[in-house]
Amino acid sequence: METKGSSGSVVKKATLTPKAIIYQKFGTSACYKVEEVQESQPNGCPGLAIPQKSPSLFRCTLQLPDCTVVSGTFKRKKDAEQSAAENALEKLGINFAEKEPTVDEAPDDLIARISHFFSVEFLSSPHPLSGHLRAALRREDGFKGQVPLSVIAISDARLNNLCRCINPKVDSNPYLSIPLIIDAAAKLPGLVATSEGGLSLQRKDPYPHEVLQPMLNEAGLQANIEINAIHIPFSLEKPIQPLTLNVSASGYYLDVIAQKLGVENAARVLMSRLVEAYSSRWAVSLVRSIGKASSEIRLYFSVPLSSLLSWLPDIVDQDAVDSEGLLNARASYLSGQLVVGDTILASVGYRWQSTELCYEHVSSRTYYRMFISKTPSGLYKLSREATLAAELPRAFTARTNWRGSYPRDLLYMLCRQHRLSEPVLESFSELPKKLKVSQFTKEETGYANGGGSAASGGKSLVSEDTTSFRCEIKIFSKSQDLILEYYPKDSYKKQGDAIQSACLKVLLWLDRYFTEPDFLLQKNISSDGFHNLFWHQNLSKELSFFKFTHKITKRSETKLHEEVDFNFVGQLDFEEGCEAFSLNLEGQTSGLSASSGSLACIGYSVSLVKEGENMKELVESSEEFEFEIGTGAVIPILEACVMQMSVGQYARFSTRLPADELVLAAVNEPENVLSLACTKVEYSVVLLRVTEPMEDRMEQALFSPPLSKQRMDFAVQYITESCAKTLVDFGCGSGSLLESLFDYKTTLERIVGIDISQKSLNRAAKVCKTFGEFALKGFTL
Repeated sequence: METKGSSGSVVKKATLTPKAIIYQKFGTSACYKVEEVQESQPNGCPGLAIPQKSPSLFRCTLQLPDCTVVSGTFKRKKDAEQSAAENALEKLGINFAEKEPTVDEAPDDLIARISHFFSVEFLSSPHPLSGHLRAALRREDGFKGQVPLSVIAISDARLNNLCRCINPKVDSNPYLSIPLIIDAAAKLPGLVATSEGGLSLQRKDPYPHEVLQPMLNEAGLQANIEINAIHIPFSLEKPIQPLTLNVSASGYYLDVIAQKLGVENAARVLMSRLVEAYSSRWAVSLVRSIGKASSEIRLYFSVPLSSLLSWLPDIVDQDAVDSEGLLNARASYLSGQLVVGDTILASVGYRWQSTELCYEHVSSRTYYRMFISKTPSGLYKLSREATLAAELPRAFTARTNWRGSYPRDLLYMLCRQHRLSEPVLESFSELPKKLKVSQFTKEETGYANGGGSAASGGKSLVSEDTTSFRCEIKIFSKSQDLILEYYPKDSYKKQGDAIQSACLKVLLWLDRYFTEPDFLLQKNISSDGFHNLFWHQNLSKELSFFKFTHKITKRSETKLHEEVDFNFVGQLDFEEGCEAFSLNLEGQTSGLSASSGSLACIGYSVSLVKEGENMKELVESSEEFEFEIGTGAVIPILEACVMQMSVGQYARFSTRLPADELVLAAVNEPENVLSLACTKVEYSVVLLRVTEPMEDRMEQALFSPPLSKQRMDFAVQYITESCAKTLVDFGCGSGSLLESLFDYKTTLERIVGIDISQKSLNRAAKVCKTFGEFALKGFTL
C-alpha cells in the first residue's frame, strides 16, 4: 500500500576502492590469487638454536584479460588485494584518486577529454574507445576515421562523469551526453571535425604515417568471423529471432549491425550501456546457469535521423515514445533504459588492454534467461538451475534447509539488475524482557519493603535465552530517493535468520509486484502477509519498464500464495479450462514419506509433449534435487505429488504449459521447441530419500505460532481466568515454563516444580531464586 512512511536519510555515495573499480571494468574476468609468504627475520638471540618464526604476510597476484600485476607483501589479505588492484589501475592509466570536477570546471574538462581522444598518443592507449578508433581508420569507404557519437558517449566512464556533472539527467538518460559532446567538439575546430550528418567525430588532420601504419597492421581481425546475436523486434507480436553478424577482417562491426538494422552507417546506431544481467559477484552460480559472462553485451538500435536530436531530450518519457509506437518494450526491460525500434542483442566490442575485437555468441536461451532473471522468482529458479521445477520459497526456516542463492544475495542482485542502490539492511538485537521492582506494587509482590535488595539496587534482570533480532530494510534509487522500506514484526533468535527472512519478505512482495499488474491497486495488500512494508511513488518510476512488456505468468500452477491441500491431490483443479491434475504412481510403498518440514530429495525430468503425434522432447532434468516440504520451494503440483509418494516410488503427471519464457529459458535450442508446437509438459519424478526435521524445526513447520508459545498463552490465560494463587508443574524439567511465567503479570503467589532429574531441578532452582524472591512470595522444588 502507498503510504507516507519515513523518508529516510540520504545515503552519501561512497568513494570506490581500486578493487571496486577493477570489478566495474572487468567483472568476473578479474582473478585475485593470494599467497602466504614468509619473510626472513633477524634472530634476536644468536646463541639460541631455536628458529624465530616471522609473522605471516600475504602477496596478491591479479590476473586481468590482458595483463598481470603483483602486489607487495601485507599483513592482511584485503590490503594485498587492494594494492594489486591499485597497481593494475596505474598500469592501465586510470587515476582512481582523481577528484570530481565542479560544475564550472566540467565543461572545460570535457573539451580536454575529447581532445585527448583524438590525440596521437591515445591511438595506442589500452582503452575501449581506441579500439573503435583503430577500426574506424581501417574502413575503406567514405566514413573512414569517423567514430559514432554514441560510441564516445558510452565507452568512457570519465567522460560520462563529466557529462553527469554538467547535466545530472545523464545518469538516467546516457544519450543526453551526445548534445554535450557535440557542443564540446565545436570548441575544437582545429582538431576535430563533425561528420555531415552530425553524428560522428573524426580527427581533422591525418595521423602521422609512422604511427598509424604499424598499428593498423597489428590491430584488427586475422580472418572474417561470424557472431551469433539476437534480433528483438519492437512489436510484441513478433518473436525474437537469432541472426549472424558477418564481420570482415578489415571491417567495422558497427557497420554490420547498422546494415542489419537497415540504416546506412554506424553513426545512426545507438548503443545501450552494458547489460549485466548475469555478471554478479553475489551469485557466481548464475554465470554457469545463464551462460558465459561477458563484459560487452549490449543492445544496438537506431532512430530516424530527422528526429534523433529532437528526440533525445524527451527520451526518459517512456509513455510519450510508446504512444508513437517506437518503444521496444522487451529491450527496454533488459537494459533498464529507453530503447526504440528493432534492436540487436550482441556481445561484441573492445575491452581494456586488448587490440583485437572481443566477442561471444548470444543465443535465444541466453536472452530468455536474462529476461526471467529480472524478477525475484526468476533469479531463484536460475540459482537452482530448475526453471520449470523450483519456486521462490514463501518462508526462510533455517540455513541448513535452504537451497540455492540466499535471499540476501538475491535481493542485492535484483537491485543491481534494476540499477538501484544496494539495499540498506539494519539488523539489531532486541533486549529481552526485563523485570524491575517498579513494575509491581507492594500488593502484587507481597513484600512491604517493595522487593528487598532489588529495590535498593534498581538492577534489571535479563534472561540471555530470550535475546532476539529484527532486520529493517530500505531500498533507494541511484539518486538516493527512498522507494521501499520494510519494518518486520517478527523477531528471530539468530541475526542471520532475521536478515534472510526480512530479505525474503521483500523479494516476495517485489515478485507479486512484477507478476501481478494490478497488485498495487489491491485494497488489502497487508492482509496478504506484507505487514509494515511501505512503498513510495518513486518505485513505479524506477521500475517503469516492466509494465510495458509481457509478464512472467504462472499459467500451469496455482496462484503463488494460494494454500494447497496436500492431503488430497484430486483437489488440485486449477483455473477454469485447465486440464485436471492426474498422478500415476508406480512401485511399492516403503512406508517412509515426506511431511511438512522434512527435506525431500528427488530425481526428476521435464519433457515437452505434442499430443496426438507421440512427440516428446526433454527440456530439464536433475538427478538429485533437494527442497523443504511446506515452504513452496517447488511448483505446487510437484510438491503435492511428492507428498503422495514414499521413498523409492516413481510418479508421472502431465499439465499444461507454463509461461513461454520459462520453457524457452530451460531448453538449449528454443527454436526447436517452437517448431515442436507442444501442448503440455510431462513430469517424471522419483523420491530418493527423505530427511526428517529436528523436533524444533518440525514444530516451526507445523505450528504457527510455535507450539511452545501456544502452550504458554493457554497457561497464562487459564491462570488469569481462574485467579490461581498456586501453580504446580509436574515434570518441570529445567524450569522453562516457570521461567517464562515471570514475563507475564499473573495472580500467582506460589509456584512448585516437580521433576525426577536432580540436574534439571538445580537449574530450575537457580532460575526461580533469581526471579522468585522479587516477584513471588516463595517457591518450592
